[in-house]
Amino acid sequence: MRRILDIAAPLILVALLLGAWEAACRLMAVPAYFLPAPSAVAQALAADRASLALSAWNTLSMALAALVIASLVAQALALAVALSATLERAVQPLAVVIQVTPVVAIAPLVVIWAGIDHPERAIVALAAVVAFFPIFSGAVTGLKSADPDLERLFDLYGAGRMQRLLRLRAPAAIPYVMEGHKVAAGLALIGAVVAEFVAGSGGAQGLAWRILEAGNRLQTARMFAALVVLGLMGAVLYAALGRLERAGLKWWRGR
Repeated sequence: MRRILDIAAPLILVALLLGAWEAACRLMAVPAYFLPAPSAVAQALAADRASLALSAWNTLSMALAALVIASLVAQALALAVALSATLERAVQPLAVVIQVTPVVAIAPLVVIWAGIDHPERAIVALAAVVAFFPIFSGAVTGLKSADPDLERLFDLYGAGRMQRLLRLRAPAAIPYVMEGHKVAAGLALIGAVVAEFVAGSGGAQGLAWRILEAGNRLQTARMFAALVVLGLMGAVLYAALGRLERAGLKWWRGR
């Protein structure tokens, strides 16, 4: 029964909100170019389903590529930092600077370096920059979260730094790393869309391009349709990573 309520509650809320939106648009005669009714958005979704699906795949593939790159770089750097406190003091400020730098500020430079004819490279690079910090921060925090009693046990047996890292700290960091990936996945998707806007998405043909194209023609319903697809894609990606996290933590606790 609880499971049914957990599923039904958000669906009922969404249905009520959509119903209120539809009624307001019809009763107040809101112009379609200003705010389309949900029925108009649904029609746009049905009419553009093929192009939206292709654009969604383009955006998702670039976001996933960025997530993989960010994951590999962040985890490798976190492992190196775990072996050297001096290296951590040197790297941590740079990582924070990368995190707080707006992607729109560095996008023109990245586009030039990647090549004007290859916007997808710039988009992947920019999305990877956005996704880097949560994974790095989670991995560093996790590597420091090992049980102090186990730390003393490793000291008692004279374990080396690499043994301590691979057999104690790395396994202890798994929950933190997985949570960092959940956050980074959403940021990679956001970063890919923002980078498409800034970098010039015509060559990439992602969802941002569909939004820009519809906006230039005042086809607001098509803009909302692209936003709906983007939201659903983010929700599915988050749910998939959540399931992967639960499976990984189940294995981790069993170990």
